[in-house]
Amino acid sequence: MTINWKHSALVVVDIVLAAYLVLAVTAFNQPDESDNVCREVNIVISDGAVNGFLDKEEIKTLLQRTRCYPVGDQMSHVDVRAIEEQLLRNPFVSSAQCYKTQTGHVNIVINQRLPVIRVKADNGDDYYVDEQGKIMPNTRFASNLVIATGSISRQYATTALKAMGRFLLQSPLWSSQVEQLHVLSDGTVEMVPRVGDHIVYLGSPTNLERKLTRLEKFYKYGLSQAGWNKYSYISVEFDNQIICKKRKTKNM
Repeated sequence: MTINWKHSALVVVDIVLAAYLVLAVTAFNQPDESDNVCREVNIVISDGAVNGFLDKEEIKTLLQRTRCYPVGDQMSHVDVRAIEEQLLRNPFVSSAQCYKTQTGHVNIVINQRLPVIRVKADNGDDYYVDEQGKIMPNTRFASNLVIATGSISRQYATTALKAMGRFLLQSPLWSSQVEQLHVLSDGTVEMVPRVGDHIVYLGSPTNLERKLTRLEKFYKYGLSQAGWNKYSYISVEFDNQIICKKRKTKNM
């Protein structure tokens, strides 16, 4: 058997050249951090304008307080994993991604937990429930959310009230019309509207869409004619009917 040494040498050269090109491209694409200093931190908060609690200044302050804000540090010393872990300790952060660029920037992308309802229970509990049904602590920030009061356990809040809060937020009409939900001792719910001096009895916290559809029609074709303050109590608990209690008139 005759070995073609010339051909074999060319194959070896090709392999070495290919390996060099791979290493060269990899090195080119990696940031040169030896003398590079972080000049800027870009913070992006997903859904930052939708009932959220986080803003860029708060994130910056958090990182500065924990000595994780990287501006002025050498890029080689910036620990993106440590920054992510620090951000995830915030109860309002759902996920965090941090990465460096060749231009001396550190980019941070945050997804925040979005509350759907605030709970102020008779037992003194005061917290938010997020869209995943998890408890969020009270905060100094104001948020235009429906407030649930009354006899509320945490299990009730993270199941029934979470579902109601999500539905109300998804409806332009009811997210602006409903001010408060009040949970009675038997678990049924009363609703306090922003417009109209009356209470709406929803009954059990189920079939909310069907109940509010009937109420919307009653608002359009009933109260718009009779007057928004004619009734003090409106019940939409049962299908295919609306029960109203007239407001008592004061004797002159």
